[in-house]
Amino acid sequence: MNKGEHQMKVEIKREGRTLRGLLEGTTTLHNDQVAILMHGFMGDRGNQPGKLLYDLSHALNAAGIPTLRFDFAGCGESDGDFAEMTVFSELLDGMAIIDYARTTIGAQMIDLVGHSQGGVVASMLAGYYRDVIDKLVLLAPAATLKDDALKGECQGTVYDPNQIPLTVPVHGQAVSGQYFRTAQLLPIYETAQHFAGPTLIIHGEADQVVSPEAARKYNVILPQSKLYLMPGEGHLLEGAALAEILRTVTDFLGHD
Repeated sequence: MNKGEHQMKVEIKREGRTLRGLLEGTTTLHNDQVAILMHGFMGDRGNQPGKLLYDLSHALNAAGIPTLRFDFAGCGESDGDFAEMTVFSELLDGMAIIDYARTTIGAQMIDLVGHSQGGVVASMLAGYYRDVIDKLVLLAPAATLKDDALKGECQGTVYDPNQIPLTVPVHGQAVSGQYFRTAQLLPIYETAQHFAGPTLIIHGEADQVVSPEAARKYNVILPQSKLYLMPGEGHLLEGAALAEILRTVTDFLGHD
């Protein structure tokens, strides 16, 4: 299980599949606080410097906050077929990861950090686990995926939203019709608004994938939220403001 002094490979079983991730910034499984990082649509947990979740994990670790970052099923190193991924499947993945943090890690404070679709998943999980989650960080949260599904659009791909096919090709990758059918009716904000804890929302004003309106709406419905709009930043948040973003998230999650 060990890999280096401050990094452990973690495997979690969910319905016969293995989710793979890293527990970082700690030399032991037992920690009071852990921040769980969730990646976006067609993404992974980030495997090199310059990638948002990779850099964010290391910035948090440097501030004394252990991190747990995972590949959702069908992504990165985790089991599963991406063509079977839905927001529902990622919610179930996230539940397994949160419960692992509660039991195996024994974390008393669990923070959720999600980028893009991972932000949608994190926001809904914060609502479901409102008695467990301490703080929430939403980075370019892609709540517009519901609006896009109702219109029949997905990152440049167009399909009939009233007669969704079995699969839809997006960037050369098959995405299941189930993904779009469920996305059309997801209670994203309705679920997230049950989380009353401290929330940080960061969105790039130059985001061409997800409108900053999603972040503004989260800021309205989440009672303890702060919104930072980053001029010139795109959807990946890996531009000139990256260092500022890392510092803002680290300061927010710090417990003095």
